Amino acid sequence: MTDTIAYERHGNIAVLRLQNPPVNALSHAVRSGLMACMDKAENDPEVRAVLLVGDGRAFIAGADIKEFGRPPQEPHLPDLCNRIEASPLLVVASLHGVSLGGGLEVALSAHYRIAQPGARVGLPEVHLGLIPGAGGTQRLPRLIGPEAAIDAITTGRHISAPEAAKLGIVDRVEEGDPQAVGLVYVQSLLNAGAARRPVSEMPAPDPIDWDATYAAVLKRGRGQLSPAQAVRAVQASAEQPFTEGLQTERRMFRDLMETDQRQGMIHAFFSERAVSNLPELKGIDPRRLEKIGVIGGGTMGAGIATAGLLSGLSVTLIEMTKEAAEAARGRIAGNLAGALKRGKITAEAHDSLLSDRLHIATQYHALSDADLVIEAVFEDMAVKKSVFGQLDAVCKPGAVLATNTSYLDINEIAASTSRPGDVIGLHFFSPAHVMKLLEVVVPEQTAVDVVATGFALGKTLGKIAARSGVCDGFIGNRIMRAYRMAADHMVLEGATPFEIDTALTDFGFAMGPFAVSDLAGLDIAWAMRKRLAATRDPRERVGRYPDKLCEAGYFGRKSGKGFYLHEADQRGSTPNPEVLDLIAAERADRDITPRLFTTKEIQRRYMAAMVNEAARIVGEGIARRPLDVDMVLLFGYGFPRYHGGPLKWADLQGLDTVLADIEGFAKEDDFFWQPAPLLQKLVAEGRSFDDLNKQD
Repeated sequence: MTDTIAYERHGNIAVLRLQNPPVNALSHAVRSGLMACMDKAENDPEVRAVLLVGDGRAFIAGADIKEFGRPPQEPHLPDLCNRIEASPLLVVASLHGVSLGGGLEVALSAHYRIAQPGARVGLPEVHLGLIPGAGGTQRLPRLIGPEAAIDAITTGRHISAPEAAKLGIVDRVEEGDPQAVGLVYVQSLLNAGAARRPVSEMPAPDPIDWDATYAAVLKRGRGQLSPAQAVRAVQASAEQPFTEGLQTERRMFRDLMETDQRQGMIHAFFSERAVSNLPELKGIDPRRLEKIGVIGGGTMGAGIATAGLLSGLSVTLIEMTKEAAEAARGRIAGNLAGALKRGKITAEAHDSLLSDRLHIATQYHALSDADLVIEAVFEDMAVKKSVFGQLDAVCKPGAVLATNTSYLDINEIAASTSRPGDVIGLHFFSPAHVMKLLEVVVPEQTAVDVVATGFALGKTLGKIAARSGVCDGFIGNRIMRAYRMAADHMVLEGATPFEIDTALTDFGFAMGPFAVSDLAGLDIAWAMRKRLAATRDPRERVGRYPDKLCEAGYFGRKSGKGFYLHEADQRGSTPNPEVLDLIAAERADRDITPRLFTTKEIQRRYMAAMVNEAARIVGEGIARRPLDVDMVLLFGYGFPRYHGGPLKWADLQGLDTVLADIEGFAKEDDFFWQPAPLLQKLVAEGRSFDDLNKQD
């Protein structure tokens, strides 16, 4: 009947088949087509029931992302859902693939639901800074109760068909063609004289402790508004008549649409998809990628090897001694045991990966047939060059030679080989089999198909891959050094590390910078400070108190003591009182009179340092686009997703406001607080970072 909805009669059953490839997104045409086809079915006196079914890969994957940001056109989705539910005919939805967001809301507006065993359902709107807006918070609690509904809505998780049946979201799970099994199910309902069963007419859910639930969800979301607001919307389903509850849900949905958090999360949603889409790689085929090698079996190397194994690659790991090799095997086995425990792999796959796909060796010749080799050894240029010299000698022509260095000059490493075009940086984040970010660092002479291979590896491993040019620290660590330096300056001037950590967790970070240092190991930054000491500008202020901690053997969590005290049998950590003594001594030595810092001031200085350095990185071309920076910070450094990334946050604050902060701080320290030229240029032109994302 329409381009997007096929209408067929099967006896007294009208089949409305969605045809909006690839995943039947709820475009304006789909919504209009469903309305028209419901009218046609109801106007046919022979029709007693309607079956909703999707073509292709899914029932309905959700909203049409092409319509994001545009004014919605009638019919609106809530009206469509109410229209379907109010039908005098028996309406059944047959689900396959995914039914997410508005797709599940359409299914909930049907009177019965049948699903394929592999189908998944969910209401993931919280990941866009929203709540369900077409009845999801009102219908789902009536079906499955408030606690289960709150869990589903506030996590936005995908729910498998068997679990959905157990919860009561779907009525039957049956293998077969979705239309065929749907028709049999509808006919069985008609034969049994089954009545219409609108969810809106079911009893309201029982009350729970709404305030306690709201507080717990808000705390778990670290300040994200939409999950907590979803609790209040579900509360409305228990306390208000259905029609009023729908109005409450819609009002809350519209309020969230106007928030900065929604803008930040929409930015993150689209940027996550755009970050690996590089114009330079269009039409470029990556090199073969089946067998990879890893040099070094420490925490990082073992994590990289584990990631490769879990992604179907064959992995050869090189260690220097048999003892070190066995220790590496043990680390990988431990990682795979964790994957088995979490249900990521079967017991058979676990055993096969260790016995068939993983090869441990002590000689570089074992890498002669590797397609790509990743070096993950000690962060020392001489050591790296030695490794690449041996790889240069044994690896086959065309093999990609990658370094996992966090800071060192990859151009220098590449130049030490006879094949600089094959060399690239692949900067993983620990633990490498868990962390989502991969910085693909491109030296000057790297061949474009090697760059494509780096991104292909990221996709194979399920990583978010972001392109970076070569500089000290690349994108993420260079920015981290800047904002960590701002934190150190605040400590010297009067804040405590613990006040700063609290202020940043209040901002939305999972951990503050000093707690992160303890987790990573204080010796890592110590080594970097010593490496940079010889070339450090005398105007640069560097605190000595972290070095004092390291000199005392306090390296953070791994030594039991750092900025915090870490007890082996305790989950949390407590401030190390010796830190305040070291800071006080240094302030006295530098003749600094400490002052108080408010939470807001800590956050503004920290973020201004982050934005300023990020603007330099984009201005220098190290990052090609602001969104590349945002995705690196989101996926590698725990930046709160609902802020969108540091440069999206800056846009939302107003770049003139951020620049004014930096210029104000420069009155105290004009060496550290030098405004980035790009930031100044954008403010002068009245433009935003997002404007740069939209350039070709």
